[in-house]
Amino acid sequence: MAKDGDNGWKEYVWNPRTREFLGRTASSWGLILLFYLVFYIFLAGMFCLTMYVMLQTLDDHKPKWQDRLSTPGMVIRPKGDEYYEIKYSTLNTESWDMYAQTLEKFLSPYNNTAQVEKNNECKPDAYFQQEDSGEVKNNPKRSCQFNRTILEDCSGITDRHYGYRDGKPCIIIKLNRVIGMLPGKDGQAPFVTCGPKRYKIGKNEWKEDTEKIGELQYFPPNGTFNLMYYPYYGKKAQVNYSQPLVAVKFLNITTNEDVNIECRINANNIPTGSERDKWAGRVSFKLRINTI
Repeated sequence: MAKDGDNGWKEYVWNPRTREFLGRTASSWGLILLFYLVFYIFLAGMFCLTMYVMLQTLDDHKPKWQDRLSTPGMVIRPKGDEYYEIKYSTLNTESWDMYAQTLEKFLSPYNNTAQVEKNNECKPDAYFQQEDSGEVKNNPKRSCQFNRTILEDCSGITDRHYGYRDGKPCIIIKLNRVIGMLPGKDGQAPFVTCGPKRYKIGKNEWKEDTEKIGELQYFPPNGTFNLMYYPYYGKKAQVNYSQPLVAVKFLNITTNEDVNIECRINANNIPTGSERDKWAGRVSFKLRINTI
């Protein structure tokens, strides 16, 4: 019985009389393999065709869809640690020199010589729009000069310490890039304002460091982002784009104490904050300058 069973199994694998392998002849196996070969070639072709058609609808220089906030984010330099705390002592050079070096490195692309070489001198107080002409793409698009000298006392040219040595530090603020954004209407440019941040000190108690901030000085004057730097057309279309900056100098901030500060963007067509991100359009940080 065992021998008959073994023969039956062996004949199923290979039957020499019918010349069948696993119950099928060579022609049957050939037809099956041919079917699956054609089937998978067809699927691969459909996938490639679908990808090709989809890629034809995309612009290499501009995203087809933009799911973005209506209010751009803001960042500062130097940002200090991960909690945006800037703390140093005027008596310890090493404690503030890293901030000055960070600003110097950040502003080096804004050197006048570099800006003149790669960017245009534009007409201020008006959008620098460079639209495409039908199917003819206006790429690469030109960019406007932003020279670091615009930041005056916070440019690092007249004071390479950026005020940190004297207890009058500079903070650089920039808006995140948003393709196609026009941040202002009726010729009114957006501007930055900084003031005390409201923070919680108890269950139902809030506090502001209004009396600690002191006098502020903005560069450019009034802390404006000139309209000529907008709209932004994207990294590929506008390869030499230089983001506009605003510098804030704290002239007589209270020393030896934590000061909580919040800066925000102000524009007649940009709401501050949103349901998706309450910090959109604003940035907060803590500043402490020790003198003893």
